[in-house]
Amino acid sequence: MRPYLVKTPRLVQSFFYNYSWRIKTTKKEIYLTFDDGPVPDFTPWVLDTLNRFHAKATFFCVGENIKKHPQIYRQITDAGHSIGNHTYNHLQGWKTPTNKYIKNILKAESYLQNRMDKQGNKLFRPPHGRIRPIQAKKLRKQGYKIIMWDVLSGDFDQSLSKETCLELTIKNIRNGSIVVFHDSDKSFKNLDYVLPKVLEHFTEKGFVFKSL
Repeated sequence: MRPYLVKTPRLVQSFFYNYSWRIKTTKKEIYLTFDDGPVPDFTPWVLDTLNRFHAKATFFCVGENIKKHPQIYRQITDAGHSIGNHTYNHLQGWKTPTNKYIKNILKAESYLQNRMDKQGNKLFRPPHGRIRPIQAKKLRKQGYKIIMWDVLSGDFDQSLSKETCLELTIKNIRNGSIVVFHDSDKSFKNLDYVLPKVLEHFTEKGFVFKSL
């Protein structure tokens, strides 16, 4: 049994209603997200692949990686994709004191150039989806919208075959799904196979890929 759920149960989504799990819509829209970049090779490949299908996405960037690779970060923003905060160095909220966690997020924010969504919110995704309620409350007070997911592709799972990763991802996506991928070395074995096929499959079905 996988130690994670590909599909976030609706009960969980309704219980943690202050977080964004999917976009409520009847339209054929999908919201792809990419965590842990920007990094050489993998982020540019994702950008090229998205561009082939005229797809927009949201990149939850690690501040330290932006500092190391500012030119790749600019490629993301220049291509018109949305940006979210993923902490400065991938801290897990459950294991980090709240004040340290918030400071780490604000440090990352200084590299994100205060980017916001259309409603004026700053987007934040906690690494591993693990954040304490008090941490989330403090972030919301500072104008952050906490973005979780409806579908976790499992691209990071080295034990998961690329074919199974694709099957599970396609099976669980619905209108308005927020889908997690990773632009990272660890995930590329699956991502290289899955992302183009997901884009092709849903494009043929009349879906559009939008940023948050």
